[in-house]
This record gives sequence, structure tokens and C-alpha cells, in this order.
Amino acid sequence: MTTSEQTPGQGECWVLQFCHGYDGPFLDCARQYAVLFQGTPYKVCTVYLTGKPSAEVERGSASDEVIFLDYSSAQVRGLKLAAIRNFRRIAASRDFALCIAHRFKPIYVALLGSSLPVIGVHHAFGDYKRRSRQLFANFFRKRLALLGVSNAVRDDMRACLPAWPAERIETLYNRIDVAAVQAEQVSREVAREQLGLPPDAWVVGNVGRLHPDKDQATLIRGFVLALPQLPAGSLLAIMGSGRLEAQLKALAAELGVSESVRFLGQVPNGRRYFKAFDLFVLTSDHEPFGMVLLEAMAAGLSVLATDCGGAPEVVGEPQALFALGDHAMLASRLSALPTTERKGAEHAVKDCFTDAGAHARFWSLGLMPSRKS
Repeated sequence: MTTSEQTPGQGECWVLQFCHGYDGPFLDCARQYAVLFQGTPYKVCTVYLTGKPSAEVERGSASDEVIFLDYSSAQVRGLKLAAIRNFRRIAASRDFALCIAHRFKPIYVALLGSSLPVIGVHHAFGDYKRRSRQLFANFFRKRLALLGVSNAVRDDMRACLPAWPAERIETLYNRIDVAAVQAEQVSREVAREQLGLPPDAWVVGNVGRLHPDKDQATLIRGFVLALPQLPAGSLLAIMGSGRLEAQLKALAAELGVSESVRFLGQVPNGRRYFKAFDLFVLTSDHEPFGMVLLEAMAAGLSVLATDCGGAPEVVGEPQALFALGDHAMLASRLSALPTTERKGAEHAVKDCFTDAGAHARFWSLGLMPSRKS
């Protein structure tokens, strides 16, 4: 177990944040919840169940203390007794008001390893489909509250736990630090040079794993159908890698558009280059939230997205949505967009998806226990 060098002071009140790991988007998820307590009497200790100690992760966690339990994924299968013992020691080490746990496994460990109130944050659909998980959640219902990252995730949990009061299963949207994301993003010219895209083409962008869940096949078919109505030389640029790469390239070849569909591969910190696109399209099957949409909006892009999962809540405009798997409807949306100029920030990042908006929302939910006098 590795900790940062800080030592908690006497009489301080702390919040314990427990994360499965910091891979992918989950480091920023930890940051999002830590900053909810900035300007309050609470300090935040963030614990990562898996993942090697990292100074970069410590900095990115926005926490007063960071602890790495340094388990492998294999080590936390089953009952996770060692992790529960470690968690119990941490929970007893100071005056924690509550625990915020991300995903089911940390929720499980936190409830079994402490007597703290637990706010469980869920980032995916189906976490309580299993009967065993429903029984577990019901057993701990008096000290467990649940948050979904979208109303779609919230409603999925409410359907699985129908006896729960609605106020115990609520929504707190994912969000971004808009200024920080925009500061990272490079100019259109630099982004296009980095990605190998021509400076004057009209470019439709997509970012995600090349996986059936992301449904880039519908994206390619919709782009091909719309192509005659798009500016000459228009391109579709797909950023990401995955097991469907060969299949998607074969589809582009079959449809005769290999030269118009660019597979950019995996690009580290890809959101830096979103200004290379003129439009961003998300074709995912039931995306729980759609963080990539916020990052595209921060770049000043117009967006189109499927009308399922959390994406409609992020986009918020019916004319920017199309039915899942409906490439003809997607083509119609693409063709209807003005293409003589960049669209600017038509899809602005709404306040509820920012740190400030989330702070107000969180503290209005009444989830924090009363402080001891």
C-alpha cells in the first residue's frame, strides 16, 4: 500500500473516495468528485484499488491524499478479503464523514469494510440486473445512496431496485473542466497537421474503440449516403483502434470510399486534436453518458449522436439526434447541416456538465450526513 506524504491533522473531517482504478476516463472521474469539496471544511482522500503508484495520478486526482492499494485485477476477484481488510484500516485511520465509491466492486468493498455511509456512483448500465447484487444493495440500503452519470443510468437502477425511494437513486452528470480542456486543445491547423488531414477538407470526426458498441459501420454507411450532398473532398476521420478495424476498412472499400474514410488509429490524448474536425458524430449503442460529446463541444464543434443512452441528455436537441443503426437518418442529418462554414459553439457545454454546475447539484441532493458538533 502506497500513500502520499501528507499526514492528516487532528479534528479534520474527511471524505473517502474509492475508485476501482485510474485507467481511461476514471482519473478524471476521481477529480470531478474531489473538486466537489473544494471550498468546504472537508478534505478528500482518494484510494485506488488497482493501478501502480503514480505521481501524475496523484496530481490529477485533485485530492488532499492519494493511496494506491496496488492490486491487480486478478487479485480483486471473488470475495476480495485482503482489499476489505486494507479498506477497513484506511476507514478507521481518521474522521471520515462518508465514502464515495465508483462502480460496483468498490461499493461492495466499502460497505463490507466500513460502517460509513456510502454514495455509489455508477457509470454503466446493468449494474443491478443480477439478483445477487439487488439483494446486496437492499441489505445495505440504509447507508447506501446511488448516483447515475445520466438519467438513463439512474432510470436503469431504479427499474432494478423498485422498492427504493426515488431520492436514494439520483443523477449527477459527468462533467469537464471546460477551461482546462480548451487549454489542451490545439488549433485547427496544428491538429490537422498532426493527424495528417488536409487543411481545406470538410471533416466528419468520430472517436472511440472500433467495437460493435460504437457502431462505426452505421457511421460509414451514413457518410457514404450523404457524400454527394457534402462539400467536394469531404472526409470521415475515425480515431481509435480495436478488433473491428479490418472489417470496417473492408466495408469502406466495398462501398468505394477508402480514400474518403481515414482511420487515424489510437491517438494519445486525442481530445487535444478535436478542432481538426468540422463536425463530431457519435453512433454508439446505449452510451451511458458520452463524455466525448462534451469534449467535442468544448472544441466548438457541432455534434450528432444516437437517440439512446445518455447522449440525448448531453446533446439536448432533437435535430442533432438519429435513431440507433439508422444510417439513412444519419445521412439526412449530415446533409442538412450548413457546410460552408464551421458551426461554432452551437452545442455549448451546458452548466450542468461543468464543475460549478455539478457542485451546486451535489450539495442540493442532501446526501452529506450532518457534521458532528
